[in-house]
Amino acid sequence: MANLIFNKRAIFDYTILEKYEAGLVLSGQEVKSLKNSNASLKESFVTAHGQELFLTNAYINPYKNAKENVFYSPTQPRKLLLRKAEIKHLIGKIQMRGLTLVPIKLYTKGRLIKLEFGLGKGKQKRDKREQIKKRETDRKIRRIMLSNDK
Repeated sequence: MANLIFNKRAIFDYTILEKYEAGLVLSGQEVKSLKNSNASLKESFVTAHGQELFLTNAYINPYKNAKENVFYSPTQPRKLLLRKAEIKHLIGKIQMRGLTLVPIKLYTKGRLIKLEFGLGKGKQKRDKREQIKKRETDRKIRRIMLSNDK
């Protein structure tokens, strides 16, 4: 299982309550481009249209060796492949106030490309500050421990 793209911003901006895995409907040039890590999940999100879920606003560069496609849009919505029961469960969850589906990472599983996304609740500014403060103190503690070991 090789990570292709990781969305650090999602972990920083959201508290992830549950994680899910889904397949993606992709074209051939998108698969090749993803395997070369030519994509970004920074401002992407998962939306529901009817009884289907879509990865929206994920940027996948066109594959440089592919024939030029006039109709290709790098940020087009891409359908997620999930079971109907999971989709209904997730649609019910996102209708609750303050919850959203956030893409976390794209990775390969065998020869397939999978999306890991989470049910997230947005963090407030004070929560982000606390997280930064905790990370900095942990870093200082590790430095001190390493210097004491030598």
